[in-house]
Amino acid sequence: MKTQFLGNFLDLFYPRLCPVCGWQLLRNEKVICTKCLLHLPKANYHLSDDNPVAKAFWGRVQVENATAWYFFEKGSSYQKLIHKIKYMRQKGIGYELGIMFGEDLSLTLYQFVDELIPVPLHSRKLKKRGFNQSEWIARGIAESMNKQLNTVSLQRIVASPTQTRKSRYERWENVADIFQLTHPEKIENKHILLIDDVMTTGSTLEACASTILKAKGTKVSIAVLAYAL
Repeated sequence: MKTQFLGNFLDLFYPRLCPVCGWQLLRNEKVICTKCLLHLPKANYHLSDDNPVAKAFWGRVQVENATAWYFFEKGSSYQKLIHKIKYMRQKGIGYELGIMFGEDLSLTLYQFVDELIPVPLHSRKLKKRGFNQSEWIARGIAESMNKQLNTVSLQRIVASPTQTRKSRYERWENVADIFQLTHPEKIENKHILLIDDVMTTGSTLEACASTILKAKGTKVSIAVLAYAL
């Protein structure tokens, strides 16, 4: 009773707002209101045979499966979700969306992966931002899928410039040889699910997957929260 009263009191002064539409969230709603959640432009490529996320890696790197949960389009109201996770330090949004995404993945062949690895940030950027948005998405997915989260085996060793406004080739060139494995024996013979927030060309994910596959007997699948149109 006291907890409910305190929650109601805090909501008067610090209302929880939906990051998409800006309306106040109801008590049973988490991070995004029911209306916006129902209208979330889901891609659900893990349920589709026509999968452009998977096709993006054909001939580039061996990926078992690849999917995105929803579409990301610049200028759309759902762009705010990624913006708030990435630049406004609202990591809880990434975590809760990760839980919902993981619930969907648990009902598919993704349930057979062994560990989750988020795309890492360079230590300099991590210190500046304070957290890795992909890691918080991965935390949510790992919890709902009851899988191990691995944040130590893959490291970013080069602080490459931002990918914004780069061509596909420039993006690939920008991330070549910037990741390394630590103790590769710890992921040998495991099926790794690689997690990121947004996929545009897939260059960063390709570089990560290529690095992970250097460990003996590993397999890689990919899941991103959003796919940029």
